[in-house]
Amino acid sequence: MNAEVEPAVSPTQLRFARVLEIGMFAGLVLLAAGFVIYVTGWLPSMITLDSLPQFWSMSAAEYRSATAAMGGTGRLPAGETLPLIGFDVLCATAPVACLALLPVYFRQRDWIYLVIAGLEIVVIASAASGVLSPH
Repeated sequence: MNAEVEPAVSPTQLRFARVLEIGMFAGLVLLAAGFVIYVTGWLPSMITLDSLPQFWSMSAAEYRSATAAMGGTGRLPAGETLPLIGFDVLCATAPVACLALLPVYFRQRDWIYLVIAGLEIVVIASAASGVLSPH
């Protein structure tokens, strides 16, 4: 008889997966809660739901320019910017998961994986900050 063999999962893989799972659920919950708060009007918003479609075709630069007079997108907590917290958590989940692996690799003296995880964090942070953009 052919019994299926389950692949071995290391504690490091489980740790990485657990951090990703927590970050994903937290980000989705914050995203959904922020959307509900915006749609229901629980927080004041400078951009109303009725005026929102006029901004959909704009680039990010055009949107920032057009909404700067209304308070900008950096206004927290505001109804229209609150859902962005969920996106921030989702975007930060992968580098945080890599960060969670650094102590494990250090204790195991697994220098190659320690360097790889560290470089992943540096590259993601650099890309997010705009350091790697051509302009």
